[in-house]
Order: sequence, then structure tokens, then C-alpha cells
Amino acid sequence: MTFANVGTLGTRPGKRDELVAILTRRSPELAEAGCLLYEVGINDDDPDTVFVAELWTSQEAHQASPRLDSVRAAIDEAMPLLSGQMGGSQFLVAGSPLRDGNPG
Repeated sequence: MTFANVGTLGTRPGKRDELVAILTRRSPELAEAGCLLYEVGINDDDPDTVFVAELWTSQEAHQASPRLDSVRAAIDEAMPLLSGQMGGSQFLVAGSPLRDGNPG
């Protein structure tokens, strides 16, 4: 069943754009691993927060992603930019009005 991870990453003051640059680098490896969507967002009302929405073919594909070399390298590069404040939700997708057929 399709799996979604929607979250926030707190950044150290003034480091948001650096984190966005890391998270938005082209990564064909993610698609090969089962990532269907990876969107990174910002809101100027919250200048030290980055928003991330991910959609995966399965929860297992999402859980395996940190073993990818490109993901591991991005995490290592991003860690010094993070404040430690994180939030979000994970869920199995029940369906969508944008797709026909099996919801997951």
C-alpha cells in the first residue's frame, strides 16, 4: 500500500535555504527505490522550517531509503544545518480523487 511521510525540519537560524538546496538536488536513485513524490516547501512566516511531503510505493521502501548512498550523503550534509526540531505524520494512503483503481 502506498505510504506517505509529511513532516517539518527545523533549521538553525538562516540555514533554511541551504537545507532546501540539499533536499532538492536531483536524485534518480530515489525514484528507483520507490519514491513517487518528494516535495520540499517553505513558508516565509516560519523562516527556520522546511516542509517535506513524500509518497512511497510502500512503507518498506521508505524505511530502506536511508541505506541509499545519495540519501546517506544528503543526511550527513544536512545534519549541521538542523536545529533538532522535527515534526510530522506518516500514514498508509487510503485513496485519492486523482487516481483510479487500487488506493494503495
